[in-house]
Amino acid sequence: MSKSPHQTRPAGKNTSAATQAVSSPKKSLVLGSRGSPLALTQANMVKGWLEEAHPGLVVTIEIIKTSGDTDQGTALDAFPALGVFVKEIQAALLDGRIDAAVHSLKDVPEEQPEELLLAAYPPREDARDVFISKGAKNGVKFADLPQGAKVGTGSPRRILQFRALRPDLQFVPLRGNVDTRIAKVESGELDGIVLAAAGLRRLGRTEVITHTFSFQESIPAIGQAALGLECRAADTATAALLAVLNDPDTAEAVELERQFMQAVGGGCKVPMAAHAYPYGDGFRFLAVMGDAKTGGQVRMERVLDPEYAEEDVDEFAEDILAACRAKGLPTPRGD
Repeated sequence: MSKSPHQTRPAGKNTSAATQAVSSPKKSLVLGSRGSPLALTQANMVKGWLEEAHPGLVVTIEIIKTSGDTDQGTALDAFPALGVFVKEIQAALLDGRIDAAVHSLKDVPEEQPEELLLAAYPPREDARDVFISKGAKNGVKFADLPQGAKVGTGSPRRILQFRALRPDLQFVPLRGNVDTRIAKVESGELDGIVLAAAGLRRLGRTEVITHTFSFQESIPAIGQAALGLECRAADTATAALLAVLNDPDTAEAVELERQFMQAVGGGCKVPMAAHAYPYGDGFRFLAVMGDAKTGGQVRMERVLDPEYAEEDVDEFAEDILAACRAKGLPTPRGD
């Protein structure tokens, strides 16, 4: 039977971590994390899972400020370098200040330092995008916004898809933590904002959601709603501790998404999205690519054969690139 694309394990519950106690000679572990409320919530979730899975292990969290946190004025797609929310954390891993890192996987570029390893992917949360307007549950739905309404989102990937749905809306850059963004709606500065469902679920803030977008309306970012646990590739003891938290379905899905990102030539140069979820014995794979200024886009979907999923993704990537070129749309490769 096919699994629902929205079916997730409850946040904070990991079957393998909760039921398998693994003894290890390592007695302490330092996790690196950004300092935002969501990042720390995620890091504390991982801390709890690790301490439950490895009795006697003491996990501490080291807050590391990234360039993306320090510079709140620059739009994310305008930063000159990739990985603005991860590179300082990776530097701390490389110089030994921390043992492991908790990343929102969507922030991790496709090019990774050879000395580092994404050792585990805990169960993925709800990967969908959500809309928030004033008054939350009784607020104005996205489809019912008046012409010219201001919607806050700094994501070219979201603008690409929402411009195709509502070309009459104004899309306004949006930075800051969840509370800061929601405050712009409540104050009337914006008519609505778009956020990821996963972050709100992890923060226990689902009451602010006005509408949840289907995958037909908005394909999520590559890696959205998944966590990536990273350590030094040579640190086999830490990798073994983290591996207990790995969820095979999540791992295979996000690795297919990241393979697609690599195959098309990068995930930041052109607005694009890709999402895989378990479907029967294989995966359903969705992708979109195009021009955020015009809303022109190519959307594709197919079911991947479980025996040939990696080959299917590479073929899928070539197909969507060819379709974009045929329509005169930009591609990450620029060809």
